[in-house]
Amino acid sequence: MIIDLPDTTTTAVTKTLVRLRDEGGAVALGRVLTLVIDAEAEDVEQAIEAANDASREHPCRVIVLARDASRTTARLDAEIRVGGDAGASEVVVLRASGEMLAHSDTLVMPLLLPDAPIVAWWPAELPEHPAEHPLGAMAQRRITDSLACSDPLSTLRRLRDGHRAGDTDLAWTRLTAWRGLLAAALDQPPYEPVTRVEVSGHETHPSVPLLAAWLAHALRCPVDVVREKDVQGITRVVLERASGPVVVTRPDGLVATVQQPGQPERTIAMPMRSLRECLSEELRRLDPDEVYGEVLVDGLERVGAA
Repeated sequence: MIIDLPDTTTTAVTKTLVRLRDEGGAVALGRVLTLVIDAEAEDVEQAIEAANDASREHPCRVIVLARDASRTTARLDAEIRVGGDAGASEVVVLRASGEMLAHSDTLVMPLLLPDAPIVAWWPAELPEHPAEHPLGAMAQRRITDSLACSDPLSTLRRLRDGHRAGDTDLAWTRLTAWRGLLAAALDQPPYEPVTRVEVSGHETHPSVPLLAAWLAHALRCPVDVVREKDVQGITRVVLERASGPVVVTRPDGLVATVQQPGQPERTIAMPMRSLRECLSEELRRLDPDEVYGEVLVDGLERVGAA
């Protein structure tokens, strides 16, 4: 069910939510957090779709601030989605324009769930310093996606310069499977130190320098980044050791092949992760991701990606 509230106020939106709850059409009980999405109008539907999918694992209230740059006058149009149009959540879309956009926190505050954690998410372009943004300042966790930005690598550097505890980026979340696979490969005999690492992948994909930075930070050895065109994400990682290299390749973005000295070649399904999977993973934790912060601040400098 979708309820339109044109040219409205946050007070009217709140009253409508209360009425829906009283009528049994929407239940606030059981919501574990408030997810605040700050997006341009053209990015709203994709973000809501991912949030709805993630809400089946993390029931929440989703508040979407849809920035309408085409209008210069101050106006607020709202939309409330419940039931089948909202997954396991309540979705409130605030289409704001004009000077209202300068006070985004005051638009969102009346709609927050009481005593529930707040997560802010920028699905595409993001502010200069997310933690200092009005929405980011009220959130325990701030999720960005440098891959969806116009200049992913420059965005990654900005995230490093403005990093605060509670920040994370979905380019890092996309590395979970890679990190687990590489750690498992090194957790087998022979237990030799890695002397050199090579990470290959798409030239502008931010997960490539992030993986290289993680390996440089964790292994304290030289790491080279090989930038390629016409590939998907990370395609190859080589870990050099005295007895021979550990080589993991994923040229098609679907299946990874692991080669280690003295062991048979293994293939592992490792498809590119969806937006919904990455968002769900980040909503599982509300504490700061300290490893991400260390990799962003220390690791990127080690691989010359800063």
